[in-house]
Amino acid sequence: MKHNREFEIAWQGLKPGVHVFQYDLNDKFIEEKGGTEREFRDLDAQVELKFDKKTNFFLCHFDIDGSVTVPCDRCGDDYKLRLWDEFDLVIKLTGEEHEEADDDADVVFISRGETVIDISDWLYEFVMLSIPLQHVHPDNADGTTGCNPEALKLLDQLSGPEDKPANDIWKGLEALKEKTNNKRKSK
Repeated sequence: MKHNREFEIAWQGLKPGVHVFQYDLNDKFIEEKGGTEREFRDLDAQVELKFDKKTNFFLCHFDIDGSVTVPCDRCGDDYKLRLWDEFDLVIKLTGEEHEEADDDADVVFISRGETVIDISDWLYEFVMLSIPLQHVHPDNADGTTGCNPEALKLLDQLSGPEDKPANDIWKGLEALKEKTNNKRKSK
């Protein structure tokens, strides 16, 4: 991956207080971070980072907004999924020796000797986390499903009736169960 200074924050030159950074992310950003095999396309995400510089640590608040095109898990048609999420991250300054975190994923330690913070990995991670695992068309305004009606009709035809016995090998067990119950009742 080529080095991109757009995602670096030179924190030593910042005054204490809140600083706001805006980032526009697209498919090119995801590809540069190594996300070549993905189930979405047409990423259009806007990330607002509120970077609150304190004396020995930084409070980072990431607001993600935008959209991405994904295939519906139910009907297979593509649709535009709205992204919106927020994440908090604490960056603590340490001495030259790197301290270990207490298994807290929201806390990151960096050395005071570092002059810049590269946030591209966190941007990638937070955008990926803002995409839900299940992709289903949202319902229409009238309450009907937004999925392709032809695909839903085909799925209903392929599923068949549900009252068919799944497997005849269990018939013998039902008879054995009834026989055992009858013996218990007669005692």
